[in-house]
Amino acid sequence: MATSTTYGAREHARAQEGTTSGTMPVLPASAWPTPPDGVDPAHLVWAETVAGGGYTHKVLARGTELRLTDLAGDACAHLLLYVEGRPWERLNVADTVKVLWNAYLGEGHLLLSDQGRVLASVVADTSGRHDTVCGTSTLRRNTERYGDGSPHGPAPAGRELFTLAAAKHGLQPRDLPPSISFFQGVTVGPDGGLTFTGSAGPGASVTLRAEMPLTVLIANTAHPVDPRPAYTCTPLEVLAWRARPTGPGDPLWQAGPEGRRAFLNTAEVTR
Repeated sequence: MATSTTYGAREHARAQEGTTSGTMPVLPASAWPTPPDGVDPAHLVWAETVAGGGYTHKVLARGTELRLTDLAGDACAHLLLYVEGRPWERLNVADTVKVLWNAYLGEGHLLLSDQGRVLASVVADTSGRHDTVCGTSTLRRNTERYGDGSPHGPAPAGRELFTLAAAKHGLQPRDLPPSISFFQGVTVGPDGGLTFTGSAGPGASVTLRAEMPLTVLIANTAHPVDPRPAYTCTPLEVLAWRARPTGPGDPLWQAGPEGRRAFLNTAEVTR
């Protein structure tokens, strides 16, 4: 079909309606073919497969559950969270680590803001390979390692993709704090040295619950300390569905004094 004229270009574009690829959002989300066990498809609000080197973003209501799945074993989901409508309150990785006395994410961990509130809680985790230490990759470092770290190049850097995602919500580069990474683990030795532990393999997943209304930014890019010479990142599945926030009777609320205080701080602004 000729596209040298406006009419031809229009016809060509319209002919693409209904074309799908393996990495794209499904609209409506309820049309996702394999909803999580026990989840009514009508409750799905986000269903997407993010390519390696890709990014995505979404506003989620309080109580929404978000499941990330490493489909082929080499996804790396770098995550940033902001309180919707109040983006100056955002994920604080340092407080997430120090308030809960644990740098290693897993089921039961709380993701905190710098106001001592719970942005999200980890309600399930079959991976155990995550990172709160290194943040995401940068344009300069990826260009040095792989030859091109630009957003549309062959080895996109996480910070560059976050910049694009953030702009769609009125946020600027200065609004990008350190991120958390899921599915590619790092441990810290007694001497402070870092050991890259890689992934738990295909099919590992982590489920978060939004404890406040959130703007979610995700960049699926190679981990910054992955020692492999080639840029390695495979597709990430993203599913979210309507559920309920954590309440006072939930074991997660009562897991420890730091968590109880954080949930009380959260309840003060979400009633």
